[in-house]
Amino acid sequence: MEWLTMKIWSPYAVGIGIGILSWVTFLLSDKPIGCSTAFSRTSGMIESLFRGGRVAEKAYYRKFAPEIDWEWMLVVGVIVGAFLSASLSGAFHWEWVPSKWAASFGDQPFTRWWVALVGGACMGIGARWAGGCTSGHGISGTLQLAVSSWLAVVCFFIGGVGTATLIFKSF
Repeated sequence: MEWLTMKIWSPYAVGIGIGILSWVTFLLSDKPIGCSTAFSRTSGMIESLFRGGRVAEKAYYRKFAPEIDWEWMLVVGVIVGAFLSASLSGAFHWEWVPSKWAASFGDQPFTRWWVALVGGACMGIGARWAGGCTSGHGISGTLQLAVSSWLAVVCFFIGGVGTATLIFKSF
């Protein structure tokens, strides 16, 4: 079980594991792996705390019922798995501002958290607008040879490389 304590795993082994997980997911649920719908469902659950049953009347929440489902549990599993992996490898530590960010923009936690919040909101809106997130399009959609998913993945890479180049002045 030494592999559980490794700080860096082989991307090939992880890719194979994700592929097998995708097969099992299709086999057991007849649905692709994805996470963005879980966040939509969560927003509906939070809204229902304030508005009650009226939330279920919205057309969006008729399609994506605000309830805990397997995608929601997948998100919980990602968080728990990341924590366990970091803890078992000895790499877990609290870091309010990553060193690379601090070197480029300063070490103010508020600024870092604000940018992370705005960026996360933009990604969430984009994922719903695109009909899926990186895991939905990048893993499940490409596995199904969906042209829209392949186009989305190309755009993910272009956007990611461009953003990293701008933020970290790598040119």
